[in-house]
Amino acid sequence: MQDKEVIITLQKQLNFSAESISDIKIFIEELLKANKNHNFISKSTESVIWHRHILDSAQLVKFIDFSKGSLSDLGTGAGFPGMILALFNKNKDFHVKLYEKSPVKRAFLKSISKKLSVNVEIFGNVYEEFDDTDYIVCRAFKRFEAIIQVSREISKKSHKLIVLKGQNAQEDLKKAFNKEKYDYKVVNSITDKESKIIIVDFKK
Repeated sequence: MQDKEVIITLQKQLNFSAESISDIKIFIEELLKANKNHNFISKSTESVIWHRHILDSAQLVKFIDFSKGSLSDLGTGAGFPGMILALFNKNKDFHVKLYEKSPVKRAFLKSISKKLSVNVEIFGNVYEEFDDTDYIVCRAFKRFEAIIQVSREISKKSHKLIVLKGQNAQEDLKKAFNKEKYDYKVVNSITDKESKIIIVDFKK
């Protein structure tokens, strides 16, 4: 999928505004500059950044109600998926929180969020600084079993966990839910037919 095709998909299928697309273009420009000195994303994915990173992150807007509440992205890295979701969100009462342990990546996130005037909060340690949230999202954080454990430990309220996973999604689900069962569904990713989106509903 070419860049123009991705942008059309973002606008037509996922309802990204022209303003959000413009902000994403600036985000990409700054990220690619930073990536010359830091390995924020794999160099091999720079040429397909719109499809591999932007669209992959953006597709999660279909599963989030931005009318109220908050979202926490664990291990956001260079801002995937949390920063892309924040650039989509136009509701000032909906809070997006990005958790990233790397000081270098946090510095980049702070710089780009200031440049784009995007409403995000950036934290380091999820265990020390976590606030209860309505959605927990992650893309390349930990093994799925560990993500389930972290999600249960840090959030004291009912929430949805949304995880972007590769082709081993079903196998990961079996391991994670071997002892305890949760309400969940698996949705096909729009960027890769082998990849899945796992949505777990945690009731407190």
